[in-house]
Amino acid sequence: MRIGELARTTGTTARALRHYEQAGLISSERAPNGYRVYDETSVVRVRNIRSLLAVGLTLDDVRVFLPCLDGDVAAAPPSDKGLRVARERLAVLNERIAAQIRARDRLEAALRDGTADRPHPEPAGAG
Repeated sequence: MRIGELARTTGTTARALRHYEQAGLISSERAPNGYRVYDETSVVRVRNIRSLLAVGLTLDDVRVFLPCLDGDVAAAPPSDKGLRVARERLAVLNERIAAQIRARDRLEAALRDGTADRPHPEPAGAG
């Protein structure tokens, strides 16, 4: 199947598929006209890649799961390396969330402290 059909079938874009290919996660053959041609197993592989990305893993993280991308990733027993990568990614996500919460709290405090007694001007075009 050509790249457009694979994109439609898996709910992604041709650009994302080219990116996965460049990252070494999927592969294609070239037709005589130069078009990329993917085999049917690419559908499962791309869906697994998308599932792993959707839970917060990066393309680099997904490489750890290469041996099982052609099967049912969710049902496969987790490997020690896969669990380590997932835990590391969770720690990164938790730190990012904590940093965003700290930034939000500082902004709330600044607004509360700096504007509580000031009149609030109407936005341009209001009223």
